Amino acid sequence: MSAALNPLPEPSLETMPGLWRRSLIAWPDGRRDTTSFVNWLQGPGLYLDLRQPEGRPDFSGMGSLSLLGHEALMWLATQEGFAGELVEEDGWFEWRRDIDFQPKAVYSDRGRLWVEGATMIEEGKDISYIEHWHREPIVGTPSWAARLEDRETGQKGAIARMGGLFMLARERSCVAPAGLSLGECVAGAASIARAREFLDCEISQGVVTSAGWIIQRSTLPFRETKPLVPAVTGGLLETLDQDRMGKPFTRRWEITDLRGEPLTDVLPNGVFS
Repeated sequence: MSAALNPLPEPSLETMPGLWRRSLIAWPDGRRDTTSFVNWLQGPGLYLDLRQPEGRPDFSGMGSLSLLGHEALMWLATQEGFAGELVEEDGWFEWRRDIDFQPKAVYSDRGRLWVEGATMIEEGKDISYIEHWHREPIVGTPSWAARLEDRETGQKGAIARMGGLFMLARERSCVAPAGLSLGECVAGAASIARAREFLDCEISQGVVTSAGWIIQRSTLPFRETKPLVPAVTGGLLETLDQDRMGKPFTRRWEITDLRGEPLTDVLPNGVFS
């Protein structure tokens, strides 16, 4: 069926949940990007977003942040991603950021949305840009999202599942200086250890399979192909993680804001199906 016969519904907080792929961003000065991987997963109220430019280096054999040298770290710093809540006010949508892979932005992320056939157009308010978004199919029905807080470190996190797809975010443990790009923070870091701290921020996307929850893309490339193994234990959400040296451990999250009902897809042993 053609786009004209099967248009998207008008954008609203009720119609937005799902997976959105960006095909274009254009700025008034003529710059355009049609090659970056950009996926935005909108859950019930909460969202996660991952953006990776083309030309990614080969990270094979680099199983942890401790193994990444300056050149690899500089490429990682070109990525973007964020997580938080989508709100709408007076016709403007705002993607409020609880977690941001780049240092805190000066301007808010607000835009006007409208539909042209099978494309949703976004026009920035505080920063002038145009983006084209396309809804991607998602198989399955579970739909939930949550804000998280690491029980030991206090780091913020976020997770969302829509059908057979999930995204997870975790903020860095240090504060990146505002007003600089992440690349500038990494290039100006006092040591390579400090540079790695700036980059230790995860935004991952994966799929739910018969073998479990598997990460497919991540701001931390060594997380890819790894299982997430989410489980509910004693009221906490547990996920499998690894430290900067590559040692696996279980991260325990407090669920501070739950949208939807994840317990409907938990097996008797507490592991999510």
